[in-house]
Amino acid sequence: MKSRKLKQDFLRLIGQYLISIAANVLCKTLSVTVKNSEFLEELAKENKNFIVAFWHGTMLLPWYLHRNKNIAALISKSKDGDLLARLLKSWNYQVIRGSSSSGGEIALGIMIDFAKNKNSIAITPDGPRGPAKKLKAGAVVTAKKSGLPLVLIGVGYRNKRILRNWDNFQIPAFFSKANAVYSQPVYIDKNLDYNGTSEMINICEAKLNELQAEAERF
Repeated sequence: MKSRKLKQDFLRLIGQYLISIAANVLCKTLSVTVKNSEFLEELAKENKNFIVAFWHGTMLLPWYLHRNKNIAALISKSKDGDLLARLLKSWNYQVIRGSSSSGGEIALGIMIDFAKNKNSIAITPDGPRGPAKKLKAGAVVTAKKSGLPLVLIGVGYRNKRILRNWDNFQIPAFFSKANAVYSQPVYIDKNLDYNGTSEMINICEAKLNELQAEAERF
């Protein structure tokens, strides 16, 4: 049993390493058009933080675009999360482990602390288990409590493979065209009550789906 576990751990480590290499090579081949990102560029020049959110099924490109930018990322504690955490650490993200189902409140608190201090935040608001393209509270609550602007990102790949899993995860083809469409900044009033916060969650969900539809038009 011990030798089998060691073998599994070794194979998992090799898999993580290969995924990191493959993701870098793939993303470098993409022909990416970025739309409406001027606001984030201005914030970066002023050393100001922000929150970006994008759907779990389209996450490869936005993670890549925002690498090496002092961003903290909320990643689940699952085995799939282990793979993603390793990749994001190689891209110099500060990884926070947790989800809505495991360690969620603690992770959310840590994320808010990061947002208030030294880091921007990136989050897939329908992860880690869905439903797909249904916005959970984390991104909006973090924006509300930190005062940082929330920026939504729709992502589309012209040529891609779609996996048959809960989020219909999209893997772009090598040398595919890709779009990343950014929203205007959304500021969440820190004094919003429960109903007001719920309404903002619905508004942001609709906006992100609108951006997603725009990004998928080529």
